[in-house]
Amino acid sequence: MTGTLQPDFTSALSRLIEIPSVSSTLPELDMGNMPVINELAGWLENMGFNCEIMPIPGEPNKANLIATLGSGPGGLVLSGHTDTVPYNANRWNFDPFKMQEANNRLYGLGTCDMKGFFALAMEAARAYLDQPFKAPLIILATADEESSMSGARALAAAGKPKGRYAVIGEPTGMVPVYMHKGIMMERVSIIGQSGHSSNPALGRNAMETAHKVISEIMAYRTDLGSQYNNPGFAVPTPTVNLGCIHGGDNPNRICGSCRLDFDVRLLPGMDSQQLRNGLRKRLLPFAEQDGVELALEAISPSIEPFAGSSDSPLVKACEELTGYTAESVAFTTEAPFFSDMGMDTVVLGPGDIDQAHQPDEFLALDRIQPTIDLLQALIRKYCLN
Repeated sequence: MTGTLQPDFTSALSRLIEIPSVSSTLPELDMGNMPVINELAGWLENMGFNCEIMPIPGEPNKANLIATLGSGPGGLVLSGHTDTVPYNANRWNFDPFKMQEANNRLYGLGTCDMKGFFALAMEAARAYLDQPFKAPLIILATADEESSMSGARALAAAGKPKGRYAVIGEPTGMVPVYMHKGIMMERVSIIGQSGHSSNPALGRNAMETAHKVISEIMAYRTDLGSQYNNPGFAVPTPTVNLGCIHGGDNPNRICGSCRLDFDVRLLPGMDSQQLRNGLRKRLLPFAEQDGVELALEAISPSIEPFAGSSDSPLVKACEELTGYTAESVAFTTEAPFFSDMGMDTVVLGPGDIDQAHQPDEFLALDRIQPTIDLLQALIRKYCLN
């Protein structure tokens, strides 16, 4: 392990920002997270945590970290992901990999989303290292949340960790989040027959079929909006976004192939496979009508909605400690994986979602101490008392 002995908050976050750990669905941008995992494991071992590094199957340079202080059943999980999104360096006014303080903010890739949470969790735990724990404190670091969520999926498959309460430190502006939408990212691939554009009969235009597909997806979106509604969300209906389309190669050639990528944001109670099957029945008839090949497939495994309870003990405790009423959000997190393992789960972190995935990402200085105070109160409540 390369970690130094118990670095303070600023030193820890500065070092984490220095270590690139981009995850992406594009192989040329995707990186491993092992250097971040090893750094955290070194620090946490020196603090007295028992550290288990869990390799991700099929990903030789990626792993989760389960760091446990104390023993026994139950306990509190403080969870975050070690990866960041890709970045556009030319749009940053600061070096993405050098933490810098300015404007009462800490700038750097991952300060907000969400390496900052690890530095805060360690700082919060430091005050209790010499005290007896009645239930364990688990600091959990995952891989690939920003792309495949392979880290959370591996944890769920292994049934780890075994905590009773889980706080996921995603950027929520210190507002507890008990419910969020799921997401399914889908691809329609159409293969027709190219030919000279002077005679349409010489080919089968995949882009023309794509036009029909898009119209049907938009009709599907309208149908979903009439069938499903949850007033607990700012956007109370499912959404469907046409994300990108690629096809053809020249104006004077019949388009021989076309690909459309889109996403669906699911409300709690909706099942991704059921929706995919229904959409497939609506789209596949175009293949026979137009004499083309048409396939609908998931770009990556779906993330199901998170449907916690606004009345859960953890949510109520977080409301009391923060002064904010719990809300729902449209973005997705690893929460459903922990909830499905039986943990009372809340999403709650110091950053703001408006700064996530943006150039000049930052964590405001005035969020640091309130987050430490919050985490220490939760540690006392669920691990010490």
